[in-house]
Amino acid sequence: MDRTGRGRPAAAGETRRLAFTGSEGAVQRSREFSRAALRSWHWLPEDDRQRCDDEQRAVAEDVLLMVSELVTNACLHAPGGPRELRLDWDGVRLRVEVADASPVLPRLAEAGDPGRPGGHGLRVVDRLARAWGAGPDDGGKLVWLEVGSPLDRHVRIDGFNRGG
Repeated sequence: MDRTGRGRPAAAGETRRLAFTGSEGAVQRSREFSRAALRSWHWLPEDDRQRCDDEQRAVAEDVLLMVSELVTNACLHAPGGPRELRLDWDGVRLRVEVADASPVLPRLAEAGDPGRPGGHGLRVVDRLARAWGAGPDDGGKLVWLEVGSPLDRHVRIDGFNRGG
């Protein structure tokens, strides 16, 4: 039985990588790649007809939004766009990393006019991720974020409901 109590073993201890050769289509490819990974790790149902816990689906959708934001930033601000997207799932937390060729580290912009486009991506990441940051990586940078597992919620609830 898996950690969600649904009878399937939960996949963990896996890193998935998506290499990019430019910015064209990178955001859509990164979302499709991430959605497939989340499905295989049981964060989302494998079939859209299957039920999924509302909180679990919300966390997965937040992850897809944050992946889009990091990849979009690399497309807009790094020469050649993103180099690679890495998703590292260890069974407790998901770490998302986007590598690009720009050595300029991102910084959280001051809150601006919410009605104006642009400048809100890292603010979204800052609000939704458990942690995020950036550092040098192979002549460029690596921007990362971490999200706690929505599957842990089921373990806590199940343990509490059983009196354990």
